[in-house]
Amino acid sequence: MERLGTGIGWRPEIADAVERMPGIDWVEVVAENVCPGHLPASLRRLRERGVTVVPHGVSLGLGGAERPDPDQLTALAERARALDAPLVTEHIAFVRAGGPLTATPRLEAGHLLPVPRTRDALDVLCENVRVAQDALPVPLAVENIAALFSWPGEEMTEGQFLYELADRTGVRLLIDVANLHTNHVNRGEDPAKALAELPLEAIAYVHVAGGFERDGVWHDSHAHPVPPPVLGILAELAARVSPPGVLLERDENFPAPAELEGELEAIRAALRAGRRLATGEHAGETGRVPAGAAHPAHPAHPSRPEGPDGPVPPAGAGEGPVDSPGTGPARERLGLAQAALLSALVAGTPAPEGFDRVRLRVQTRALAAKRAGVVAKVAPELPEILGDGYRPAFLAYAHGRPMTGGYRQDALDFAERLLGDGLPVDARARRALRQWWLERSGPVPRSRRPAVRLARATRRVLLRR
Repeated sequence: MERLGTGIGWRPEIADAVERMPGIDWVEVVAENVCPGHLPASLRRLRERGVTVVPHGVSLGLGGAERPDPDQLTALAERARALDAPLVTEHIAFVRAGGPLTATPRLEAGHLLPVPRTRDALDVLCENVRVAQDALPVPLAVENIAALFSWPGEEMTEGQFLYELADRTGVRLLIDVANLHTNHVNRGEDPAKALAELPLEAIAYVHVAGGFERDGVWHDSHAHPVPPPVLGILAELAARVSPPGVLLERDENFPAPAELEGELEAIRAALRAGRRLATGEHAGETGRVPAGAAHPAHPAHPSRPEGPDGPVPPAGAGEGPVDSPGTGPARERLGLAQAALLSALVAGTPAPEGFDRVRLRVQTRALAAKRAGVVAKVAPELPEILGDGYRPAFLAYAHGRPMTGGYRQDALDFAERLLGDGLPVDARARRALRQWWLERSGPVPRSRRPAVRLARATRRVLLRR
């Protein structure tokens, strides 16, 4: 695997600072936020200087029940070629559910949600990863995600699940040590145990990020400084293996460049501390190795993850190839489970049996807040028009109204809903919102159903008044 070195997530808000930062070997960009034919000038300059750029996808949904969307895979491949990237990365998550597979309405989460660590989910994920690998021009690496809740009836630990995935597909791993910390706080999972079970030679690179704790729940915000426990997990990882690359993620609340450079130096210090641990020296610089962490002498790549009854056998052993037609029933079972869960999170239906309802409510609020934040970025005129009333109005709109398209459509639907309810109360703001909506809603293909055409025409007439 190519050695990447130390990097930072490239974002437009800090583009100039990233270009001036010393010691930046590579950057990562959100794949959906760049256009292959119109790369930002800052990225072009970085590439001309020899800085590696890696596209990082967030919407493919490899952990979903359906096969990866061919158009999304084509778009990801185009970005890999345009950036001359050595690899592309995505997440072990599902982001949508429902649709023809389950004969239920298609729902969008607008965020990464955890897949159950079950044989069904693993079979589907392995097949989806293979489909993606075949469509991409460069190697694929997949990332473990942070989660606020656990699925009932899980059959594997996170380390076992990732081991089997890499073993069966050859996919590389993007290990997010901040997400290991999140899952430690939120789900009681031991990060040292996860590291001990990982196939460390499959690691492509490592993410490091900050977050915050509220009411006993850790939120992976990417908007706060990297905390000491996350640096400790990074040091423990570095004591087991020398990661090819380490990257600092920051998506919001960007601090001064000097503070970002300080976080990068703290990351380098944690890596040095881990290397000293590997040679038996004291941690010295960080002293932050988690209590109870496994000793580096433990095998970094066990022959097979250990279960309660001994080594876990390879998934699918004696059952034929993973991508056989037998995966179909697993897709259906997984699809129904994910649709029921997502409906509870975004549409207000009852929580499926076995889930922690308190944690699901926390996740519901987090999804709505994330949705409000992204819509504000996609359509910045809305917060300007609505002022302080934007956020409460959007959260009220989002309650029980799932997102069925992208964020731009969500912004239009939100504005249309407000106008239909005679809001905002202020006449000047209402006129501005109506004008904004009319300019952006545009014509849509005519429906073959007369009732739909009549409803659309009536709505537009009312909104123009």
